[in-house]
Amino acid sequence: MFRFRRRKVRRRSRRTSSVTKHYVEHKEEARELTLARLAHFNQHYGLKWNRVAIRNQRRCWGSCTSLKNLNFNYKLILLPPHLADYIIVHELCHLKELNHGKAFWDLVEETIPDYKERVAQIKAIDKLGHSIQVLEKISIEYEKAAKS
Repeated sequence: MFRFRRRKVRRRSRRTSSVTKHYVEHKEEARELTLARLAHFNQHYGLKWNRVAIRNQRRCWGSCTSLKNLNFNYKLILLPPHLADYIIVHELCHLKELNHGKAFWDLVEETIPDYKERVAQIKAIDKLGHSIQVLEKISIEYEKAAKS
């Protein structure tokens, strides 16, 4: 008897060329924003990292590795500035505390005292999804609210 192996069929990437194009167009802008805000907040913390990567991620806003590498989603540039700042501080604090214990949240609270409100806002955005259209709409609504 012959055994037939099932071939794994590669599925097409769900990312469209327009998303990839958007990423390429805005990656450096996201890098500049992220590095500037990291430098700003790090004046308080005085931490060191190895590498900062800007990625096109579907669900994750940022991450920190045990090797002290920081990764950020390029779509941070589409978030309201106070939320992008929270994500940057969150990952920066992971350089010192790799978990989400009390010491970690105390570190975050030093520069973002209203971090709990910002976490709730990020979770609300996450429920809507990370699509460019959704994030641009949120950004426009935030700008309108800030002007009034």
